Amino acid sequence: MAYWKAPPTRAATVPSRRSEPRTHTLGAATARRPRPSATNIPSQTQLSGGHHNKGLQQPRYRTVLTILKQALDAHRFVCVMEVLPRQSAAHVAALGKILQRGHFAGGLLVPSFADRVGPHSDPGPLQGAEALGCPTSSLLHFSGKDRERSDLLNQLGLMKARGLKQLLLLTGDRLPGHCPGQAPVRYLESVPALQIVRESCPDWLLGAALNPFKYLEEEAEAQYLKARKKQRAGADFFTLQLGYDAARHLEAQQWMHAQPHSTPMLACVMRLTAQRAAALQSVPGIVVTDSMRQMLDSETRLSQDDADTRSLKRLALQILGLQWMGYAGIHLSGVHTLEELLLLEQHLTALRERVSSLDAWHSEWRASWQLPGGPEVCFTPDIDVRALGRPGARATDSEHRRYRRLATVHRLFFQRGSLLSRAFGWLVTRRIWKTTIGGAALHAAERAIKRPLVGCDTCGSCRLQDTVYVCPETCPKGLANGPCGGTYLNRCEFGDRECIHSVKYRLAKSADRLPMLAQTLIPCISADDRHRSSWPQWFEADASKPED
Repeated sequence: MAYWKAPPTRAATVPSRRSEPRTHTLGAATARRPRPSATNIPSQTQLSGGHHNKGLQQPRYRTVLTILKQALDAHRFVCVMEVLPRQSAAHVAALGKILQRGHFAGGLLVPSFADRVGPHSDPGPLQGAEALGCPTSSLLHFSGKDRERSDLLNQLGLMKARGLKQLLLLTGDRLPGHCPGQAPVRYLESVPALQIVRESCPDWLLGAALNPFKYLEEEAEAQYLKARKKQRAGADFFTLQLGYDAARHLEAQQWMHAQPHSTPMLACVMRLTAQRAAALQSVPGIVVTDSMRQMLDSETRLSQDDADTRSLKRLALQILGLQWMGYAGIHLSGVHTLEELLLLEQHLTALRERVSSLDAWHSEWRASWQLPGGPEVCFTPDIDVRALGRPGARATDSEHRRYRRLATVHRLFFQRGSLLSRAFGWLVTRRIWKTTIGGAALHAAERAIKRPLVGCDTCGSCRLQDTVYVCPETCPKGLANGPCGGTYLNRCEFGDRECIHSVKYRLAKSADRLPMLAQTLIPCISADDRHRSSWPQWFEADASKPED
């Protein structure tokens, strides 16, 4: 079942009652929910009716009961506070006061240390944690930008030595200075990274990212398909991208409730001011519409003090709405002092007493984004959905013909049992190709054949059969399991191409192979294994499998 729906073409509203199973009802279905409070927060298990669905095996590992894990298991609303390790001494001292308090609005508060948000020269998450005394409640990030398996294993060793057992694994946004067409930069993708950590540290608490703020079918469904892979790879919780579109927050919850095994989700939140909205325009994957910016600019021009007050109240209101939606907690950014946190808590407490339902919350949320006499704010991109994101997106005729041709070649030359496959396998596994000269010749031959066809960069372990014959090497980050969170209306974060994973989605949907995009976990490829022919390895591995 598809979980994407076309955004509204007018001012965005949270979807109301409809007949489709994925639509969230804001009326009778939510009227009986308990009021969110410090001790009575609707959990994902409660909202979904428990883990009653069948068909997905439960994880075979047992996660250690860290303080964050205990809170998630107890369905206590949590606040994960993001810390940038490059903070000044004054900021570190201010954050120390916040963390010493240890709670927010009646729930747990734990620090989260970001990784590679800026240049490589910035301190890493371990240095950030050490600057604050390395609390064991720390959630460290690991960004896969320009990193290999060995880099991840090194961080795991350093964390073990410090007694840290909570990790958020991210592919990461564009590395500064990374330009397509120059020397390729490969990113350690979050799906294999989760597998690596789960194998090495089976009892750790592991998180992964999800960006539901996508407005075309291909990019939205590709996000959810990859999220299913992250669940299979060992993610214990999800952290959503920063966003302000309540309809997409609800959509993500509906998707999670439809999964056989529900995973807690935290929503990223940040106090949005006119200045921050302008800065976020350049951050991949974050949607701040012109309509939102115009309202914030107008609000600031009227009164800076009033704008500051309204922005903090909006943040408190968004947190309350996320509680009503059933989120396990928030991932809070941009709060740097205890005074600001306490004022936010006061606003949240007052709102809890006044807002008695999700319907009531939605009315408050829309009002908070509208100035007297001003237009309603739209949280969705200003696009012609029918032209760009038609529901029922399918592969074009040329895409489908290309897929069928490549599938035929694969069946003839690389599937077990065919005469051509046996002959070709015998040929490329001769000893001559294991010599330096022979290996270089075979590598050159494979590259000459496949590069014009699929953009091959001879990764040494061909994955085309698992990616509907769209080569992962044509992604600037080299991602094979699915998209990063940086796409915008199907365009790659780098801006020079359509995201290959949107193409993959259309092809898989047309060829009835969507389950493969959710189930097949594609391992990472070491730099040492690249730039050699994949053909001998393919047939040698094939020969080691038992006969059907």
